[in-house]
Amino acid sequence: MASRNKPIQRLLHHVRRRLRWLWQQEGSAEERARGLAAGVFTGCFPLFGLQIVLGVALASLVRGNHLLAAAGTWISNPLTTLPLCWLNYQLGSLLLGPGGGWPGAAELVRLESLLALGWDFASRLLLGSAVVGSLAAALSGWVCWHWLRRPHHRQRRAQPRL
Repeated sequence: MASRNKPIQRLLHHVRRRLRWLWQQEGSAEERARGLAAGVFTGCFPLFGLQIVLGVALASLVRGNHLLAAAGTWISNPLTTLPLCWLNYQLGSLLLGPGGGWPGAAELVRLESLLALGWDFASRLLLGSAVVGSLAAALSGWVCWHWLRRPHHRQRRAQPRL
């Protein structure tokens, strides 16, 4: 039974080590929080393949940490993309009024079908993405900044590495 847990334990150890390394990136707490927030903001948009590039560019504009911006875009991943897009569309529809409705599975898997949905669909999706992205970025940046400014975290970063 213990041998079954070994791969999971190794995976969890590896993930923890990578996350620790990510949080120990250089820069002030403010720079790191701005970088993460920039990445989370761009990660909320359905711009697959461009999210990391746009997140890093936005982090440059707000003088944020580039690596944390790239990591922040992971808010949209294969498990969260569809629910996030659905939420963004629903919020956009709430703000702009009902549109043509959320497309079916057949439209979502074919680019031609998505393009045929037009501005009615895209405007609601982009507006919802901007609102959700702004809220998620503000929340993640605030949480990150407060977490990094904790006395325990500052003391650990101030200690020299041996």
